Amino acid sequence: YLLENRVMLTGEHITNASSSYDEMGQPQVNISLDAQGGNLLSTATRDSIGRRMATVFIEYKPGEELQADGTPVLVKHEEVINAATIQARLGRSFRITGIGNPAEAQNLALLLRAGALIAPTQIIEERTIGPSLGQENIDLGMTAIMWGMVVVLIFMAIYYKAFGLIANVALVANLVLIVGVMSMIPGATLTLPGMAGIVLTVGMAVDANVLIFERIREELAEGRSVQQAIHQGYDRAFATIADSNITTLLVALILFGIGTGPVKGFAITLAIGILTSIFTAVVGTRLLVNLFWGGRRVQSLPM
Repeated sequence: YLLENRVMLTGEHITNASSSYDEMGQPQVNISLDAQGGNLLSTATRDSIGRRMATVFIEYKPGEELQADGTPVLVKHEEVINAATIQARLGRSFRITGIGNPAEAQNLALLLRAGALIAPTQIIEERTIGPSLGQENIDLGMTAIMWGMVVVLIFMAIYYKAFGLIANVALVANLVLIVGVMSMIPGATLTLPGMAGIVLTVGMAVDANVLIFERIREELAEGRSVQQAIHQGYDRAFATIADSNITTLLVALILFGIGTGPVKGFAITLAIGILTSIFTAVVGTRLLVNLFWGGRRVQSLPM
């Protein structure tokens, strides 16, 4: 093409470009401009009806020459991607017709949208992060889990006394079960989101024990015997525990279904932790409580 050295419009004024079909079912490209671009094009095409207008795609590619810092010098490449006849005075919205096929129209629309990005893309800085940073994050995650466990264990032992020790045994068993189940999953690895799921599970497991123990205290305060209080406490707290855990389990399943990568890892760990915490908090602690105080004539409970 032999082009006139006159730029009517630059790509920075293009707000949208999409392919479609005209009234005759032929492919076309619809172009939208901003207000300034519409005024410029309207002025440029006012006296150019019947003349041809070329669309030039300008791209900057790395050349063979290098700059002082070692980066390649960008070389300007120009290519005429369309040449159409101006049939009317153009404004903010117009269309290009006479395109050979839909694929060509889609490609032209894509190039026009890309032309709106007037800044050339180039690598400014590139870094390679070694495994030490990842190992540091893993160590910090393990430290968070350990300190969280220690604080919870101390609180439960002080506040609920002997019953708190039983809850602590169930909590440690819950953690062991989570790691054991995950080790049985082929290809499963413990990532930082997985560690976050474990920390959340620890809190939920303790929450279940707190509900049970507080319910037992309420039954004792109402004058029931120790055996009745244990039985009623577990039975009446189970509905609340099941409701909260099932709701969280549904959320974990949704995260696993729509999430990717780290989100799936968090969802898997959370789901496993929910199931194991229900088992240890309800079945495990009740087994130990019945073992020490069940069926015996005791006047009070150490809690």
